[in-house]
Amino acid sequence: MASFNIATFLLLLASAAAFGAAAGAEITTHLHFFFHDIVTPRQNATAVRVADGPSPTARPPEEISFGDIYVLDDLLTEGLDAASSAVVGRAQGYYMVASLQMDPPYLALLMSVNLVFTAGKYSGSTLTVLGRDAMFDEVREYPVVGGSGAFRMARGYALMKTDQFDMATGNAILEWDIHVIHNEWIGAGCP
Repeated sequence: MASFNIATFLLLLASAAAFGAAAGAEITTHLHFFFHDIVTPRQNATAVRVADGPSPTARPPEEISFGDIYVLDDLLTEGLDAASSAVVGRAQGYYMVASLQMDPPYLALLMSVNLVFTAGKYSGSTLTVLGRDAMFDEVREYPVVGGSGAFRMARGYALMKTDQFDMATGNAILEWDIHVIHNEWIGAGCP
């Protein structure tokens, strides 16, 4: 019986050592980019309403109501102008109108987004952000709840502010600052 416990302990110790060899020291990474959310169909929409909340009448895409759900595949760029800025990735996920009150400052979304990096040092890696978007707050904070690739085991926070918002169309450009703690992965199969 005692030899089984020692063998189990040695196996666990070897597994921990192998994991430690692949995961380097914890590092903090700061990312900054712009998120282009286009809901107007005639402008090649990148966010599309897929479910309507309860409403007595049909509504155009730029009008929102409690319960509406949008799926997004938004462009992420280094600069504010999408046409002249380098693309760093895509924001893929969904947001839904989560507040009954539709007036500022109460209007809020629930956002669940994977930030998929397609260029640069973090190409092929993702970060996952999940949280409440109080749309009319100057700066909103979201938790970073995970990641993949270079951001495996990530945790941290994202700060987002609206740089441009068109009330007539619902289109927006959002500036993101992300601070994330993750392991520096080294070894076979790790970016």
